Amino acid sequence: MHKMNVRQPYFNMMKAGTKLIELRLYDEKRQKIKIGDKIEFCCAENMVDKLLVEVTALYKAEDFKALCGIIDIKKAGLSGTTKAVMRTMEKFYSKEKQEKYGVVGIEVKGI
Repeated sequence: MHKMNVRQPYFNMMKAGTKLIELRLYDEKRQKIKIGDKIEFCCAENMVDKLLVEVTALYKAEDFKALCGIIDIKKAGLSGTTKAVMRTMEKFYSKEKQEKYGVVGIEVKGI
């Protein structure tokens, strides 16, 4: 089972079932994730609050701009233009890291 931390507003959306795709850098840790795997998400601000999900799809792209063309960004708990999504994601992952690893949208369902 994989474990990831997610910030509270996004964790709450996942728990409510309104955020179905988690956006991440496609680094070594995320490259190990396969469809059907389980992920335990922990709320970053309250590590006691956890959510267990199953991976239903993986969407890989070279950067978040390209990923926005593949997924429904509303399923990722985001809204607005592709530029707005890119600005949000670049707060977490630099352009250099995106170029190095690529990015992934991890679609999940609660279990």
